[in-house]
Amino acid sequence: MNRRHLGLSALALAVALTGAPIAAQENGTIGIAMPTKSSSRWISDGESMVAQFEEAGYDTDLQYAEDDIPNQLAQIENMITKGVDALVIAAIDGTTLSNALANAAALDIPVVAYDRLIRDSGDVDYYATFDNFQVGVQQANSLVEGLEERFPDAETWNVELFGGSPDDNNAYFFYDGAMSVLQPLIDDGSINVVSGQMGMDTVGTLRWDGAVAQARMDNLLSAHYTDAQVHGVLSPYDGLSIGILSSLKGVGYGSGDQPMPIVTGQDAEIPSVKSILAGEQYSTIFKDTRELARVTVGMVDALLQGGEPEINDTSTYDNGVKVVPSYLLEPVPVDADNWEDVLLGSEYYTRDQIEQ
Repeated sequence: MNRRHLGLSALALAVALTGAPIAAQENGTIGIAMPTKSSSRWISDGESMVAQFEEAGYDTDLQYAEDDIPNQLAQIENMITKGVDALVIAAIDGTTLSNALANAAALDIPVVAYDRLIRDSGDVDYYATFDNFQVGVQQANSLVEGLEERFPDAETWNVELFGGSPDDNNAYFFYDGAMSVLQPLIDDGSINVVSGQMGMDTVGTLRWDGAVAQARMDNLLSAHYTDAQVHGVLSPYDGLSIGILSSLKGVGYGSGDQPMPIVTGQDAEIPSVKSILAGEQYSTIFKDTRELARVTVGMVDALLQGGEPEINDTSTYDNGVKVVPSYLLEPVPVDADNWEDVLLGSEYYTRDQIEQ
């Protein structure tokens, strides 16, 4: 008899002895490991999952590791020791969890990777995420649209590329998706990467750190743009975009005769939405974390109740050991023209949150 059945037997015994079920433990406890509270999106992810798991009759153990890999590993191991019934993990470094997940598998604890693929482990049962290649495609399309709109007379657009954290599998999908759009324009001379810096090994930004992105943009400007104009910057995440914009504004872009370059983003964080409305950041990509939580809760519930989790992809996400069955949600580009329809219309934000 596995732990899940033991839990149900204990519940049945409690009902028999007391005449009433123990509501808080009706379906078990779910361990939720999130990377950090430094990004508002992860706070929203955690809150959405807790609310939806509790509505489905589960207790939750939500932990944030503040981008500290050993801390997240310890949190997950502690959840396993305490006897959670399932694990939902948004990994800081998707390559460091193999031993912990082997321990979970030995105790028949299913694991769902949340938005970030867990690599090098056969003990990942399912993966819930967005179509991350499409995120990159949308970012690049928005960048090109903005370049055409703001700099229609430029013979060649000067663009710099930023990537996400090299230890996050999603970062490669974002970059590859973007380059599927941008590389042909680089090849035909429409876009010039003035610094020559390309490829995730060169443009990646460890831990998605906005200060690191700002420092790199500072260096790019001083080394390559003393006599040239930046027209656009591919940024894969709003937290990087804010740092990049700070660097650009620091040398006069967005004032006088220097128009702000086209800067992309992702996650529709409130500071970036405000920046879009102020005419600074050009766009972001909205990923409705409530929907991602809904899919994840459905996966876990199906696993624990003996059902089949809903998936729509069985080929894309090879983690180095297995192809992890996945559910991919659709991302939505957001700019100054559609932010109200997308962000307010979906009730993800209120007008006061954006305009206060």
